[in-house]
Amino acid sequence: MKTGMFLLISGLLVCSTSIACTADTVIIVKDARLDVLVAKQNQVNKRTAMMTSAGLYKGYRLQLISTAKRDNANQVKTDFMNRFPEQKTYTLFQSPNFKVRIGNFLKKEDAEKYRNQISKFFPKGIYIVEDTIEYTPPEEEQE
Repeated sequence: MKTGMFLLISGLLVCSTSIACTADTVIIVKDARLDVLVAKQNQVNKRTAMMTSAGLYKGYRLQLISTAKRDNANQVKTDFMNRFPEQKTYTLFQSPNFKVRIGNFLKKEDAEKYRNQISKFFPKGIYIVEDTIEYTPPEEEQE
């Protein structure tokens, strides 16, 4: 009886170790269209990372002045537009101040470069501020 029990337990141990030692391989067959979908999703993720929840792009603008007097803000805006007609200007009213902001920069580095270019004309202090900007992505990004 003891011998039979010993053989039974020994047999079970041998079977369990032989089952545990066998290495099963899994073969994964991937559809090639998944790579195309992943690439498209990566493009969408890059584009939406630069956007606000309202669908506008996040970026930077340069703030030329913040004053309580509308006339001062309009004068600075006019001076800037006469010197740099290629840049868009924006007048913003946040009670009690009028703020004049310029440009649409995606990267802070671009805003810093432009600030350095115009700082000799507006020496009182130009600040880089985060803002929603007007931006149209190139055609290859829109696909």
